[in-house]
Amino acid sequence: MNKVLFFAHLRDAVGKESVMIDAAGNTVAELKAKLTKVYKLPKMDVVMTAINEEFAQNDEMIQEGDTIAFIPPVSGG
Repeated sequence: MNKVLFFAHLRDAVGKESVMIDAAGNTVAELKAKLTKVYKLPKMDVVMTAINEEFAQNDEMIQEGDTIAFIPPVSGG
């Protein structure tokens, strides 16, 4: 199993801070696609991803026990 963390508007869309799912064997891009379908997440193409607190690219493979975090871009003024 894998813990998936959501931040900012993604947390609001999912309705909770994290979920536990079986994502091992998927790439980051595949996981983004699955979560977009399940939770109707907006703009996942611009979301930064971290695996075990290290930034990850869309083609990185997720392993059993990894923690994945999705972090939308932020702006300030």
